[in-house]
Amino acid sequence: MTNQNTIPVIVNGAAGKMGREVVKAVSQSSDMVLMGAIDTSPQHQGKDAGELAGLSESLEVPITNQLEPMLGYVAGERQMQPGVMVDFTHPDGVYDNIRSAIAYGIRPVVGTTGLSPAQLEELGDFAEKASTGCLVIPNFSIGMVLLQQAAIAASQYFDNVEIIELHHNQKADAPSGTAIQTAQLLAQMGKTFNSALVEETEKIPGARGSLAEEGIRIHSIRLPGLIAHQEVIFGAPGQIYTLRHDTSDRSCYMPGVLLAIRKIMSLKSLVYGLEKIL
Repeated sequence: MTNQNTIPVIVNGAAGKMGREVVKAVSQSSDMVLMGAIDTSPQHQGKDAGELAGLSESLEVPITNQLEPMLGYVAGERQMQPGVMVDFTHPDGVYDNIRSAIAYGIRPVVGTTGLSPAQLEELGDFAEKASTGCLVIPNFSIGMVLLQQAAIAASQYFDNVEIIELHHNQKADAPSGTAIQTAQLLAQMGKTFNSALVEETEKIPGARGSLAEEGIRIHSIRLPGLIAHQEVIFGAPGQIYTLRHDTSDRSCYMPGVLLAIRKIMSLKSLVYGLEKIL
């Protein structure tokens, strides 16, 4: 049953692993209703989003690849709160997805990584001009937010740090958005890390990982059997301090996703990072 307090939600990337979890979480939330399930995969067209997500009952919401018509339909729905699009798609298309949603007055909650700094700036300007909330969140896990806060605290006492991120081998971008965000947070501490003691030579290009801001290196691993994992390793004479976060089930992201859907209703600009809305 829907009313004026119900949040209409479109899940973009609904047939993916994260998308299916979002479909389940939204459908089981009393203050939300799944209005649309978008996915470009041909084999899933017309299938019920609930059944595809593993729910025992049909949601009567078919998978479709028609994003803009769905955005327009939800934008025209006046019996509920403004609509939200949750995007877990692909780096190649996420920028256009976000722009389309904002243009229709639909608030994007974005878990897709791979947006460049320039794209984020452009989307931020677009969202602010439209007075429409937009949340770009590299990682929806509360545990990852706590890891990043611990890393910021540790960076005051350690001058050497490297990041290792490990993901499944179907992840399209590297380094992960979470690892990049972690490096950015550390770089904001106003110091340069990992001062060179010798002139390094990479016998194989990339052996030392990618070089992020302020001398921080990120190493990316892609293997089947992994979901999402990150280590931040600090070193000093005589000691190593390791912070690690492991994901064993994608359901761990859903409290953060639902929180973002609720919080975005009061935003009128782009906000980057889960920690900003906790």
